[in-house]
Amino acid sequence: MLKNPWSHLRWKGRYSESDTQSWTAELKAALNYDPVSAQKIDNGVFWIDYDSFCHFYECIYINWKPDLFKHTTCFHHTWTSKEGPTKDMYNISDNPQYTLKLKNPSNSPAAVWILLTRHITDKDDFANNKEFITVFVYQGGSRVYYPYNPAPYKDGIKINSPHYLCKMVESGNQSFTLVVSQYEKVNTIHYTLRVYSQCEFSLNKIVNPYKHEKEKTGEWKGVTAGGCANYPTNKNNPIYQVTLDSTSASNHLLVELRAPREYSVGIEAKPVNIHNPSAQGNQQDLTSGSYRNGYCILSMENISGGVYNIIPSTFLPAKEGHFILKFSSSCPMTVSKLR
Repeated sequence: MLKNPWSHLRWKGRYSESDTQSWTAELKAALNYDPVSAQKIDNGVFWIDYDSFCHFYECIYINWKPDLFKHTTCFHHTWTSKEGPTKDMYNISDNPQYTLKLKNPSNSPAAVWILLTRHITDKDDFANNKEFITVFVYQGGSRVYYPYNPAPYKDGIKINSPHYLCKMVESGNQSFTLVVSQYEKVNTIHYTLRVYSQCEFSLNKIVNPYKHEKEKTGEWKGVTAGGCANYPTNKNNPIYQVTLDSTSASNHLLVELRAPREYSVGIEAKPVNIHNPSAQGNQQDLTSGSYRNGYCILSMENISGGVYNIIPSTFLPAKEGHFILKFSSSCPMTVSKLR
């Protein structure tokens, strides 16, 4: 037995309600089915023989009982086409992200299902679904910037189905980051993200704290192509000065560097004159970490207001080329080029 998800239009072949040859009295009794009564209303529910089913159907969705899980919640959101890059192979920071916190102090294994559903209201969209969606699951619960650094705890496969389901069995109190992803995103999509769990949990959208943005273009050329800190010429790299106009110790600054893909690039931040040197974020290494091909980010959270020098560099010296720096901050800022 199958059901058309549109709740009307049924199979017209063998074992349909209009098939007068296949239905025997014994079979109708065994299945508690009356073809004559079924002809009176088209609710999209029908029987079909197995050979025809295998021949005509590419996929089906199997019903299951949500009340198997004691706890559930969902978010309904829209992901516009202008948010984030078309391809999220290098940067997923603009993808919709959620923090999932499992509350399971007993340490007994608990099933957790994560279901992403894209809203479809048009038959043609359903029949010719060209939107490939998935959910990546990362450990930690914080915003994720690179798709594979760190590697996903559950690596989602993009499929052109209205539904994507990720199953986990977890023990203890844990935090995860759920990232909605789409292959070659060109259209705005509306979706529901639902979590079913046998243990208590909380699910919250990770809010973008950045309210101010500025962008600068520059280049490494001649002596300013100084390379990383392993080389004495590192001091000659371009320098951009950012002033965070805030006396708070809980500011956020994100710096993105885009450069030729063949170059390994990185970012370093140096405090020049800050208001709260003891701010939590200022106690950490203010670099983008390992050098990466063509793209990297420097995320500075809970830092003091004040003045910072931002230094973009290639790993090797004498690598000339143009680059783009994008600055995003939670407070008003000014950005100027020093060199």
